[in-house]
Amino acid sequence: MKSALRIACSRSHLQQVRDFVRTYLSSRQLPEITVNQVVLAVDEVVANFIIHANGEDETQFLDLKLQLDDHELNVEIADNGDTIFLPAPHQSPDLRDFIRQGRKGGMGMTLVNRLMDKVEFFTRGNHTVCHLSKHLA
Repeated sequence: MKSALRIACSRSHLQQVRDFVRTYLSSRQLPEITVNQVVLAVDEVVANFIIHANGEDETQFLDLKLQLDDHELNVEIADNGDTIFLPAPHQSPDLRDFIRQGRKGGMGMTLVNRLMDKVEFFTRGNHTVCHLSKHLA
């Protein structure tokens, strides 16, 4: 079953995204921990698109699609802005360095990579797409 949502690039829409994902997954009798993990991962990627790729430009929008087939959840987040946003390849940061430096950001994609089975960023035309997948037992 597939479901889709379009939002403007504003942080004010993040709660709508979280509610959308939670409602979609909760109706499938999944464990609450799994639902929370996916909600957190999607929220982080959407926030990155809104803030870093689109500068919170509300004239731009994101399309979010969720699809669950058998036991495989696929999430697609497509950016419709004019800027290509491809994060650097994932490398686990040194947590000791983060603590020593007092850094408060930069751990989001590490978390997403740990919560999801597969995380891919690619371009489609002049737009950026993030595909997340998770096997659900």
